[in-house]
Amino acid sequence: MPVLVMKFGGTSVANLDRIKRAAKRIGVEVAKGYDVIVIVSAMSGKTNELVGWVNETSPLCDAREYDAVVSSGENVTAGLMALTLQEMNIPARSWQGWQVPVKTTSAHSQARIEEIPSENITAKFAEGMKVAVVAGFQGVSPEGRITTLGRGGSDTTAVAFAAAFDAERCDIYTDVDGVYTTDPRVSEKARKLDKIAFEEMLELASLGAKVLQTRSVELAMRYKVRLRVLSSFEEQSDDAGTLVCDEEEIMESNVVAGVAFSRDEAKMTLISVADRPGIASIIFGCLSDAGVNVDMIVQNISEEGRTDMTFSLPTDQVSRAEKALDALKDTGGLNFGELDVDGDVAKVSVVGIGMRSQSGVAAKMFKVLSDDGINIKVITTSEIKISVLIDRKYMELAVQALHDAFELEKTA
Repeated sequence: MPVLVMKFGGTSVANLDRIKRAAKRIGVEVAKGYDVIVIVSAMSGKTNELVGWVNETSPLCDAREYDAVVSSGENVTAGLMALTLQEMNIPARSWQGWQVPVKTTSAHSQARIEEIPSENITAKFAEGMKVAVVAGFQGVSPEGRITTLGRGGSDTTAVAFAAAFDAERCDIYTDVDGVYTTDPRVSEKARKLDKIAFEEMLELASLGAKVLQTRSVELAMRYKVRLRVLSSFEEQSDDAGTLVCDEEEIMESNVVAGVAFSRDEAKMTLISVADRPGIASIIFGCLSDAGVNVDMIVQNISEEGRTDMTFSLPTDQVSRAEKALDALKDTGGLNFGELDVDGDVAKVSVVGIGMRSQSGVAAKMFKVLSDDGINIKVITTSEIKISVLIDRKYMELAVQALHDAFELEKTA
């Protein structure tokens, strides 16, 4: 039998009524002849509640026990889903990560999947089981301890199972009905995409689009797993949602596929740093050791033998970065004039595989922003992406203007 993977996020299994609704969707796929692997998240809000209990009990907790607690939400959902399917006379069984087993690294709370042997579940399918309901987000370390994959890890679980079982497709059910050209809450002209290439989705996910977890898209691209993003709350058809697939499956697309943005950005500038070999390694090595995620980087010559180093980072990591750089300066590891922080910026990006073959996208983007009086603070580019850092108060205006300028409301 062909295998289909279906993943249901927290809002899709938030209560018993929604679990029953999801179970009916699973029943439709079983009736089509699929052996179905269902990946479930914890009920909406449950993981946050469990994390809160852990923090209240032990602020500096043992990471192994943290994983043991926060992974339990998925176990509850998996059991309830299996029971619901059984009540519908569909042979189903729940599986926890260690039972499959989902083999991961030992990096508790941020583990990575290393292997998913298919033998146990395949054997149960051969015995007549039609649905394996697997607790997402969790696995087992080489030491036999429960691990978790980080927030949003159920998406990664689903894609990994689709790859391991050579599934026909991996359907991600969530609270939105697909991938849009931008956030519909920002631009009323946002259009749902029928298809989007892996590379475009990866860029959009990493730049702030929250439809799919970045790691899950990376995994899908590596193993050529066709993903479909659908809503749990709308009637479905065979062409519903958005298909995330190989570029070759998309006959024709717009030069720009979407506009992404991130509000929670800050800009940090080290002023008057010695301009010598190895200085960037010292600065960003220090930040890496402190767990700071640096994104956009620009270096400018400020005076003879000195340079300014500017970079962006999440706003919630500014104090960590300041502390690390001040400590480095105090110990003599880095000499700079001052540290300038702008915590009121946003990142806006245009993404599209069509940029590879068409020129003028950057010029058009910069002119649009200029015409609306929006000053660009930092620019970075890749083969299929252009990102700018601007004042946060202009973010929505920039998104709307760019969406209009590239006519993203229109199909190719």
